Amino acid sequence: MRKPIQLILALLCLGNLAYSQSLPVGSQALEDYYRRAQLAGKLDSTVSFTIRPLIPSAALKIKDFAYPDSLEQRYNLLDADHSGVSKNGKLKWQLLPMSIQLQANSHHPYGWNDGAMIPAKGLQSLLSAGIYAEYGILSVQFKPEVVLAANSSFDTFNKDHYDVITARYYDFYNNIDLPARFGKSGVTKAYWGQSSIRLNYKALSFGLSTENLWWGPGLRNSLLMSNTAPGFKHLTLNTRKPISSPIGSFEGQIIAGRLEGSGYGVLEPEREYFGQPLYVEKPNNWRYLSGLAITWQPKWVPGLFLGLTRSAQTYSNGLNKFGDYLPFFSSKKQEAAAEAINKRDQRNSYFMRWLWPEEKAEVYFEYGRNNYSGSSGDLA
Repeated sequence: MRKPIQLILALLCLGNLAYSQSLPVGSQALEDYYRRAQLAGKLDSTVSFTIRPLIPSAALKIKDFAYPDSLEQRYNLLDADHSGVSKNGKLKWQLLPMSIQLQANSHHPYGWNDGAMIPAKGLQSLLSAGIYAEYGILSVQFKPEVVLAANSSFDTFNKDHYDVITARYYDFYNNIDLPARFGKSGVTKAYWGQSSIRLNYKALSFGLSTENLWWGPGLRNSLLMSNTAPGFKHLTLNTRKPISSPIGSFEGQIIAGRLEGSGYGVLEPEREYFGQPLYVEKPNNWRYLSGLAITWQPKWVPGLFLGLTRSAQTYSNGLNKFGDYLPFFSSKKQEAAAEAINKRDQRNSYFMRWLWPEEKAEVYFEYGRNNYSGSSGDLA
């Protein structure tokens, strides 16, 4: 019987100044609070909540996002100076919330929307803290994460299954980087976490980031981008708040990133079929990921958001021309699902979110497709 237990503790929630630090994807209580506040008509209804992380000071006009309730008692467990401004007023800094996230799986690995945590049996913790600073249009957010997991052993695929059933199991897992277990011992690993360095000008931001991303209207699931994995290194050009136009407001993001493999196989030990290994080793090469997300809020229908996302990833040795770096701006022949695992993987989705503040409710959907070709036929 699986008994997952998850506990999130915020040990240091500080802040009084309206800086431009992000609200990390996975800040469950805070993200839910602001989304519900929008449904209640207390926040700007032109913010889609479909391209995250959000910049609360810019998008939501929130001065101190860690304390949404102005009457809530504030804690400073370290009794430390948590923010400051230089004498000339140009350099500003602030400590970021310190947090501990705990998870316990009693029977087998399980994990969903838990960021840098790995699917592992036993006790696991995710520690995070950091600092934010800005100087003019330059901002630096340093919020690393450390994962410590017991990663205990457990029963995996039944060794007494017929060989043909085992072979079908590998048909799927040879095409995805999803190990049953991350090694044979405990795991301790540090990540850059929710860190970034950016240039911010009005509603736009450009920079280098390792933050988790979320695209789409879903609360628990997203087809193309979610936080069911650590953040990855990526260049980003994105809006910090909706941009108004004669036909409504727009939000968007373009990314170009680098993905690394887990370094682990499918099972321990790997299985054979008619004397041949079933595991097909993936190329020892990093993958390039490019992506695009756009949301439109038509001015004629308040509360309605229409959007699309597109992404493409390929191994770095397949980057030969400009179209390989931004393939969603050019047509591309579709690849069959059975093609070799080192071919380009392309995906797109279309979504809608509609706010009904009078009813304090919302409806949304997202439709996705693999291997888009760049033509209007992808909508079919």
